[in-house]
Amino acid sequence: MSDGPLLGIDVGTVRIGIAASDAAGSLAVPVATVRRGRGDVDEIAALASERGVAGLVVGLPLTLGGQEGPAAQASREFATVLARRVAPTPVRLVDERLTTAGASRGLRDAGVSSRQARHVVDQVAATAILQGALDTARSTGRPVGETVAVPPMQAVAQDQTDDADETRT
Repeated sequence: MSDGPLLGIDVGTVRIGIAASDAAGSLAVPVATVRRGRGDVDEIAALASERGVAGLVVGLPLTLGGQEGPAAQASREFATVLARRVAPTPVRLVDERLTTAGASRGLRDAGVSSRQARHVVDQVAATAILQGALDTARSTGRPVGETVAVPPMQAVAQDQTDDADETRT
């Protein structure tokens, strides 16, 4: 990824945690929690634009055995939609095994109640995902994870559009 700030994203079924790095790529901090559903990709794209990010890092929740289950597939699909929305800004998927569990444990150890933690655990997990990616990239000199390919938009054939117009007249 290019030099500049990055966004880290922890995709959940109900909420999406967002973290951001400084421009130097040294430190990740929690930023926001976005409600999953209608408008979530647009809200993340707006945050990316406001912050002038050089890239986005989306957590890929692999199983302990390194396999992709339903949660990983959902994150991969979300990352593809997001990549299309923020193109040409790159989006990368990175292994995020146990980040949410670690974030929950850290909040609990800090004395944060489970009710309070619900609102920030996704941000803390996003921060862990992003910080791990920053640290690995800095130590290896290469970006981590895999780049999400932006699939081409499906074009509607002109013949189909003309046929639809004719049936309406």
